[in-house]
Amino acid sequence: MNMSLSEMWSSMGFVAKTVVVLLLLLSIYSISVMIEKFVNYRTSKKQSIEFLPTLIKLLKENQVQKAIDVAKGANFKKAHIAKVVSAGLTEYQTQQSGVAQNYDRIGAIRRATDMQTVLTNADMKRGLAGLGTIGATAPFIGLFGTVMGIVNAFTGMATSGSGGLASVSAGIAEALFTTAIGLVVAIPAVMAFNYFTDRLERYTIEMNNASQELIDFFLKKQGA
Repeated sequence: MNMSLSEMWSSMGFVAKTVVVLLLLLSIYSISVMIEKFVNYRTSKKQSIEFLPTLIKLLKENQVQKAIDVAKGANFKKAHIAKVVSAGLTEYQTQQSGVAQNYDRIGAIRRATDMQTVLTNADMKRGLAGLGTIGATAPFIGLFGTVMGIVNAFTGMATSGSGGLASVSAGIAEALFTTAIGLVVAIPAVMAFNYFTDRLERYTIEMNNASQELIDFFLKKQGA
């Protein structure tokens, strides 16, 4: 007996339908996170690459304030490197207004860039935990629907008093369907989680490198 999706849906029990609806909602959420992260990460990389030549040029010309303005401008609003550099340059510019002689200027700049790196990392990480959770739990949610489908299959067998395929086919189809939905939701979520986690680690390394390069610049400037 061939069963269409609508017939399969109508034959499902309440629990199995709830499982399917829940998995579909989780799938919609994970897809929205994937799209948002892909767009933001791509924009951040593009803007950071465009920002670096401008930064180098302005620092060579000793235009610190202009470099800060450019880093905070709309053109580089999502650039992860611009955020870290902006924090360090702002701290340096603040020091120019006058601080104690024994004040650790370089240490203060390093703390500012490190703090901004942590904040930027946390902001870019937002939503990844949800993807990881969906990837880990969706198969088990589908498995729960599978168990209930098997229960329905045996119930149908007991009701009909027959062990034929017709009496259990609906329950078996329900079980396999929820299992498949669980895997379809989980696999892309896990792949996306691993992909974006790897990208975030690279961006964190880039932010740390940019911070160290800025510290080196000020150390050379201080020693000049």
